[in-house]
Amino acid sequence: MTALTAARPRTAGPDAATADATANATAATAPAADAAPSATGSKRLLAASVFGFFLVGLDAMVVNVALPAINRSLAGGMAGAQWVIDGYTLAFAALMLSAGALSDRFGAKAAYGLGLIGFTLSSVACGLAPSLGLLITARLIQGAAASLMLPASLALIRQAFPEPAARNRAIALWTAAGSAAAAAGPVAGGLITAAVNWRWIFFLNLPAGAAALALLAGTPKLAQAATAARAHFDVIGLVSSVVALAGVTYGFIEGGSKGFGTAGVPASFAAAALASVVFAVAESRQERPMVPLALFKSRAMSLTAAAGFTVNAAFYGVIFLLSLYFQQVAHKSPTVTGLLFAPITAVVSVVNVTVAARMVARIGARASMTIGLTGTAGAMLLLLAVRPDQPAWLLVLLLIPVSFAGSFVVPALTIMVMGSVPAERAGTAAGIVNTSRQVGGALSVAVAGALVAGGDFVRGMHQTLIGLAVVLAVAAVAVQLLAPGRER
Repeated sequence: MTALTAARPRTAGPDAATADATANATAATAPAADAAPSATGSKRLLAASVFGFFLVGLDAMVVNVALPAINRSLAGGMAGAQWVIDGYTLAFAALMLSAGALSDRFGAKAAYGLGLIGFTLSSVACGLAPSLGLLITARLIQGAAASLMLPASLALIRQAFPEPAARNRAIALWTAAGSAAAAAGPVAGGLITAAVNWRWIFFLNLPAGAAALALLAGTPKLAQAATAARAHFDVIGLVSSVVALAGVTYGFIEGGSKGFGTAGVPASFAAAALASVVFAVAESRQERPMVPLALFKSRAMSLTAAAGFTVNAAFYGVIFLLSLYFQQVAHKSPTVTGLLFAPITAVVSVVNVTVAARMVARIGARASMTIGLTGTAGAMLLLLAVRPDQPAWLLVLLLIPVSFAGSFVVPALTIMVMGSVPAERAGTAAGIVNTSRQVGGALSVAVAGALVAGGDFVRGMHQTLIGLAVVLAVAAVAVQLLAPGRER
């Protein structure tokens, strides 16, 4: 997201006109930006952002394999223990949008540092929790801190690398860290739980968080948001967005585990719908809204949010289902279950760093997203061949296409959205896209859990995989037909 239209790729059509008008209006009211940091400063900012983002992605998935051990240790019941995962997801998704706007308001570096401190301290609280209720509370705080870190980390990269080619390479590293972390989560969870104790899943965040803070402390100061954007605090927009996203996420989580007719679920959806209306009306009438609705006039913004929703739904749904399938149906240990996901981590990391950004540069973000979404849809159908009696090497081969194809989507959509809005709205745009991704993951886990809870696990898993394949295919067609052209 650039402050000057000359610093981003230009596209023909109404989206370009909208983006140009937005950028020109912003430039007219914004103070002169600080100079870009030196090469060393930019690399240090990138390292701090990537390190912290890795921790955020890891903690979103690391608990899956450890959930049975947590249930045995704290004796809260599996339904209650499920909220150890869902509490993190709920806070993460519900607060992401407002956290992105706060990052633009107060500065990405300050927001990222605050989130990193909160994340590290709440991780220690998770490890020390003596009861399931306190563990869930600590996970809610951890998810809230993570929601502040994620959009701020991407905004830091956007500000540290104003030149598009260097920015695309940095984004590839950033997305590689997040994707590798999500893939490595089950591996780390299984190994740590078996070798030491599930509490060390959280304790290890203390030295890692301290290292990320040390990297951040030595980075140069960056330009903050425009004065006009920072002078007003949009309370109505912030509160209504949190209520809307929390209502949607809670409704899907509870509906998936207990049934969508359960008391409280319809009420949560109704509250979300009402809050969404309040949010839309408030933002349309604000002179300086938290989230300018004009951002959604850009097809790049809307389609990247939709693509992020679908790819996270696929990835989170598959990890959730197979973590349970390998242990409950195939009767494999947590260690073996974790190791089965290990090749995914390697594939995601290698593809993101070595191929994804180059592919965007060669064929454009639209084509890269289309290929990735189409390939991931096909990979969902390949997983229909998974059976309990298959050897481990064959299970790994069936998992690799998911990580390989999906690795092309997130770098491409991130590059597309970062090149479509002004730099001072980097945190807001990152919040929008990543909110969509987190809601997609939460919805997928909720629906998958409801489908497999009926008794026939394999049938429910197959229904989920087919549904994900259809949604991914539709997203691929929409991106190919509607997204802006060769954005690089």
